[in-house]
Amino acid sequence: MSAAPQKFDEGRLAQVLVAPIVSEKATSVGEKNNQVLFKVLRNATKPEIKAAVELMFKVEVDSVQTVNQKGKVKRFGRSIGRRDHVKKAYVCLKDGQELNFSGESA
Repeated sequence: MSAAPQKFDEGRLAQVLVAPIVSEKATSVGEKNNQVLFKVLRNATKPEIKAAVELMFKVEVDSVQTVNQKGKVKRFGRSIGRRDHVKKAYVCLKDGQELNFSGESA
């Protein structure tokens, strides 16, 4: 790994984060480990996710863990379909950093 910060295309970084995951599990993980969960593009890399969160929310990111979740097979009447595969990112924020989705700056 190089110590110099990498340059990413800002247009790409704006698309990397698809949506925040707001659930009971995400809330408990967030409170316990100072982490935030995001749905991200399936081909997003950890450095891209880190740069995107830092750019969008103006916070310092400590680390990023990712999970590839396979889509469930579901039945719709007679036909069988499949939900989309999803990549989740657990973004760990540095101590003292906080993320609020309300859009207000502190």
